Amino acid sequence: MRNRTLRKILTIGSALAIAAGASGCASDPIRSDYDPTADFSQYSTYNFFADAGPEQTNYQSFFSQYMVAAITREMEMRGYSKSNDPDLLVNFNAILQEKTDVRTTPAPSYGGGYYGYRGGFYDPWGGYGYGTETHVSQYTEGTFNIDLVDARRKKLVWEAVGTGRISQKMLEELEERVNAGVPKFFAKYPFTAGSGVPITTEK
Repeated sequence: MRNRTLRKILTIGSALAIAAGASGCASDPIRSDYDPTADFSQYSTYNFFADAGPEQTNYQSFFSQYMVAAITREMEMRGYSKSNDPDLLVNFNAILQEKTDVRTTPAPSYGGGYYGYRGGFYDPWGGYGYGTETHVSQYTEGTFNIDLVDARRKKLVWEAVGTGRISQKMLEELEERVNAGVPKFFAKYPFTAGSGVPITTEK
């Protein structure tokens, strides 16, 4: 059980690492949306769900502590204050999926290796069975969410979702990755406390 929990913690950290490196990528791995019927001018306070994060127990991991601290900074930068009777409740979580990538590519030149006896003097005909190679690889994809919920109506009003491949290298420096990744998600949040007018957000 401990190893499974640890893996979930590292997975979310990896998703944030992907988000942290998103600037400069052609396609943004983070998407967000908000409820157009919600009156964001009524929201000025926030707090966290009691069971926010990947753990299903009362134990709060280092990862969840890093997340709470990073999200707290982002909310307070936007003018929200923490309250025991909040307007907004914050939740975050992640899922992990094992996937298979199958690719067909042209075979290497026939001038070497097993086919070296051909000396590069001739090529196979079109459609020749050994003219291509199929590569199969397994990889892990992580999907990470941050949700803001109207506490009184118990309704989701904003979410940001990040998706990307997970690598072992991304599992290092968890706190730094969280601190770099969470602002990327909140760059998509278009409101400040007490204001119902959306501002221009990062594309």
